[in-house]
Formats: sequence, C-alpha cells, structure tokens
Amino acid sequence: MDNLKIALKAADNKKAHDCVALDISEIASFASHFLIVTGDSVRQIQAISDEIEKALTAAGRRPEHVEGYRNAEWILLDYGDLVVHIFSQTARDYYDLERLWRDGRRLDVERLLADTAAKAAKEAKVAKGAKTDAAARGGGGSKASRTPKTPKTAKRGELPDPP
Repeated sequence: MDNLKIALKAADNKKAHDCVALDISEIASFASHFLIVTGDSVRQIQAISDEIEKALTAAGRRPEHVEGYRNAEWILLDYGDLVVHIFSQTARDYYDLERLWRDGRRLDVERLLADTAAKAAKEAKVAKGAKTDAAARGGGGSKASRTPKTPKTAKRGELPDPP
C-alpha cells in the first residue's frame, strides 16, 4: 500500500487528474493494486511517469516493466504488486479500465493523499526535532562552526606553513 501512496502523491505532484486507485488483490494474481490517472498532453503524461519512477526509485523500487513511454497515450509502469496506468483522456475513455476491473475495490484517493501528507508532516517534525536536539548538544551547527580555524600567523590569502 505504501508504493501506491507514493505513486499517487507523485502523480498528484504533476497535476494528474481523475485518479483512481483499485485494490485488485482478491480478483487478480499478478498485482494487488492499480493506479489509473490521466494527463492532458504527451509531456505531462511523461512527466507523471518520470515523477512516479523517481519517487518509487527513492523508496527502493524500480519498475519491472515500462510500456508506452514514447507515444504516451497509455504508459504502463509495472511494479509487480502495483501497476500504474497513465492515460491520455482519449485512451482512457477508449480502454475504460475502471469498467473492465469494476470488481476491484475502489480506494479513497483523497484519504490516501491525506495519509501521505500526514506521514510526511510527521517525518518533517521528527527530523526538525532531531536537528534541534543536535544543535542543543552543540553538534550540527553551522558550517562555519565546523570549519577549522587558520592559525593567526597566516596572512589573508596565504596558507600556513605545514607543522
């Protein structure tokens, strides 16, 4: 489910619309989830694909297979448990995957996005707290505080003599 949330957030970041998440785990053996999204142009569809790949790669996942990237009418990213379909509006209307997979359970996309945002906010708060704690202990200060000082005998622009 985390991969689905990551992919959905990445698609949302690139302004994908008509996002549908389906749990197909009880009706298919090849995947657990479908993410179906729409882009308005070849460039946007490719940008959505690129963003999803980037986000999932950062999470340690690489697609097992990619189809349709060059034409960008329908890009399919296969991550094993998650299959992402990025459509042009024309291709989405024509193939109508939501009808073909209507027995799959629709997931609440807004809730999945909200869960992702809440998790990111919590992680940011934890990271900020860790940084504040390090600064209070005297570590993690500015770069200037970690830079060794040049001996006072050296003139500006000159390096000191080696010891």
